[in-house]
Amino acid sequence: MISKTKGNTPGETAMSIAGLGPHGERAVPADQIQLSEADAAEARARRFSVAVILHTTTSDWSKQELAGIAATLGLHSAALVEVIDCNFEVDLQIAALDRLAREPVDAVISIPIGNARVAAAHGALTHSGRKLVLLDNAPTGMLPGADYASVVSTDNFGLGQSCASMLSAHTPANGTAGILGYGVDFFATHEREIAFRKWMATHRPDVTLVRERFAELDGAGPAALAMVKKTPELSGIFAVWDVPAMKAVRALAQNGIDIPMTTVDLGNEVALEMSRHGMIKGVGAQMPYDQGSAAARVTLAALLGLPVPPWVALPGREVTPFDVIEAYQLIWHQPAPRAIIESSRATAAAQGQNASR
Repeated sequence: MISKTKGNTPGETAMSIAGLGPHGERAVPADQIQLSEADAAEARARRFSVAVILHTTTSDWSKQELAGIAATLGLHSAALVEVIDCNFEVDLQIAALDRLAREPVDAVISIPIGNARVAAAHGALTHSGRKLVLLDNAPTGMLPGADYASVVSTDNFGLGQSCASMLSAHTPANGTAGILGYGVDFFATHEREIAFRKWMATHRPDVTLVRERFAELDGAGPAALAMVKKTPELSGIFAVWDVPAMKAVRALAQNGIDIPMTTVDLGNEVALEMSRHGMIKGVGAQMPYDQGSAAARVTLAALLGLPVPPWVALPGREVTPFDVIEAYQLIWHQPAPRAIIESSRATAAAQGQNASR
């Protein structure tokens, strides 16, 4: 089940795995999780059914995650029978889990919304006989092997470190950096923020950190504006993922404010903002397609009764405005949109003309 594979593709700015799992586990790299030919043949013969529960299906991350899951399940004749969008609503997730525990599905891949409130419903699903594979987070009190098969995640701690390092390059001596944090109990975003703080404390102790939180996505823009109002000397902002980052970018721009930012995930809006050399100066990018594929492989292995590691992780990739097109291709597994390519070329040309003057 766990095989040795070659390292990263040449040209990638990939990060090593720095963080630990929800219970302090050391990561097994996702590319080491592979089915043997015999196991793959058995999976195809058994034609498993799998459901997926996501916090949202509208984000670029979710779309790529689902693409990786669906493609890998399809290669093994497993049916993706349902995709549930919880719209960040805990009660919707609990209801979906309760229903799936009574339906003829072999396994569920779920990204828990929060921790304590969704633990019982996730546990009940496992104890109903379904296999459960988690994305990013293990709810409070749940243990691998007993309550779920595995957690599959990007190295969120490493992503936070990377964002701190990239923002540091745009933060002057004795400057002030802001953290736009998620006000919900969510392991992945907490790991990013903890890592950001630790990196700054170690490498930039001269930088003062301030923080604002948002509980809902539409609160990210007002939170960013509140941060600037409270701290006019703010030098930069780290937003814990790309969707609230872009809401902050729009709110700041509408008020004539231009502040360097870093964030997590190379969504389309962030990629376009970077191609313009706008406020987003760096991204710690997850590899959602690859994570989805790994989650599907782990799920199939668990259904076959094979041992699976409690925490499977993927390294992130640092992206800057200067390599956004190449990074997009690696992360999305498809060409960058024409708008991003043309914007990047236009920005480079304008910079070249300015340099020659």
